Amino acid sequence: MSQRFLRRWLRGSAVAGLLLGWTLASPMLRAGDAGAGADVFKSECAECHSPKQGKNKKGPSLFGIVGRPAGTAPNYKYTDALTQGKWIWTTDKLHWYLSQPARKANPGTRMKYDGLDDPKQLDDLLTYLGTLH
Repeated sequence: MSQRFLRRWLRGSAVAGLLLGWTLASPMLRAGDAGAGADVFKSECAECHSPKQGKNKKGPSLFGIVGRPAGTAPNYKYTDALTQGKWIWTTDKLHWYLSQPARKANPGTRMKYDGLDDPKQLDDLLTYLGTLH
């Protein structure tokens, strides 16, 4: 093996290691506080949504929301706007959806929500929603 090849291989391995480390660490750096997220839920969401499994209010239960296909909570009548979206509620999708007015994110929805523009509160809320399973 030539020294030139070995240097390139080592350099490439170092770059790959740095990228992998950054990729794995970045979600943790953005992770919110679930306790604070519970408070955000109470002030922003609890009027219309329940964190309890099977307990729908004006809106569907948010139990198990992370990873669930949109428009599939049992015993809740969704609008066509949401059921035709065919998306999965990932944390990225929830972040996108909750950071803007609901009617902009999903035209035709019944949800009346102006969006959450505080990044820390949004991260806290998403972390809390991720615990509901």
